[in-house]
Amino acid sequence: MRAHAERLDGLGTTIFAEMSALAVATGSVNLGQGFPDRDGPDSLLEDAIAAIRAGANQYPPARGVPALRQAIADHQKRFYDLAYDPDTQVLVTTGATEAIAAALLAFVEPGDEVIALEPYYDSYAAGIAFAGGRRVPVTLRAPSYRLDLDELRAAVTPRTKVLLINSPHNPTGTVLTDDELRGICDVAIEHDLVVITDEVYEHLVYDGIQHRPLASYDGMADRTVSISSAGKTFAVTGWKIGWVTGSPDVVTAVTTAKQFLTFTSGAPFQPAVANALALGNDYFDALRADLQSRRDLLSNGLADLGFEVHRPAGTYFVTTDIRPLGHTDGIEFCRQLPERAGVVAIPHQVFYDDPEPGRPLVRWAFCKQPAVLQEALNRLQKL
Repeated sequence: MRAHAERLDGLGTTIFAEMSALAVATGSVNLGQGFPDRDGPDSLLEDAIAAIRAGANQYPPARGVPALRQAIADHQKRFYDLAYDPDTQVLVTTGATEAIAAALLAFVEPGDEVIALEPYYDSYAAGIAFAGGRRVPVTLRAPSYRLDLDELRAAVTPRTKVLLINSPHNPTGTVLTDDELRGICDVAIEHDLVVITDEVYEHLVYDGIQHRPLASYDGMADRTVSISSAGKTFAVTGWKIGWVTGSPDVVTAVTTAKQFLTFTSGAPFQPAVANALALGNDYFDALRADLQSRRDLLSNGLADLGFEVHRPAGTYFVTTDIRPLGHTDGIEFCRQLPERAGVVAIPHQVFYDDPEPGRPLVRWAFCKQPAVLQEALNRLQKL
């Protein structure tokens, strides 16, 4: 008997699980998985505790508690001037990962092609496979990681159904420019494509750069599935509270798939996130400034150690080229790193269909306390 369905071929254990287990086993500083080593705002945590004590412990409404759906709609209007009806155009999900999977299940038929920006978060490959789709990569190449719009246009075929766009982009840290976003819109409109946008790092952009949702561009409102979450913005990655915004038809389609995945979840976390989304600009400004300083600490330290550093415009991650240190294979380098230096990182090549462009690249998470980052840099001196 075959052990599993063909759609699972090549998925296996995620690189994050492997490297995090290695970090625990070796006592290493874990700069691999992108989770912060601090809690979110005190008010957020206290609101969740209060919700639990108040009895918010059973199934919330399938589309999410009304207060959170309203807060998400208010957030989109406040930051991007996008107007959404909280009852028909907002869906709360079990993190952005479920939102992406549900969107792919909602819009991809077996055999349909999904164009994704490579390197890509590993759940994209799984979600496309579960939907029976075919993954078509368009590669962001080092060191600039800019989108080649001609390559994007050339990737479209009669079988293309969805563009899966991630900006700010994990793992490269690039933030798509206005010209790149307009180019994506032109392709989507010309070929009548659905666009799924992963925007979980929307508030983690640096150097004065602004994130712009694709849904805000002309002609995109009815074809865009916009996805974000609370995990990165409020340092509660374990709560798994995500959301989808879009036209009523888009949100209904995603809801149809989502209801048979988790149905609903996170009852006491949802009202807490609703309140957090209404925090003042000082919270969001301080978040960016704090993470930018951590980015600079790690980037400068890695550069001083001899790595070629690609300083990101957004996200939690710095990418380095390891060839200046005499290494050429990121997987080999990362598997040896805990024993050699007591630090864990993630090899880029696992995020590519063709691993060659990512073979010498390694991703490091800077969403850690400055003392932890400095400890990692001290240990890396052993290299």
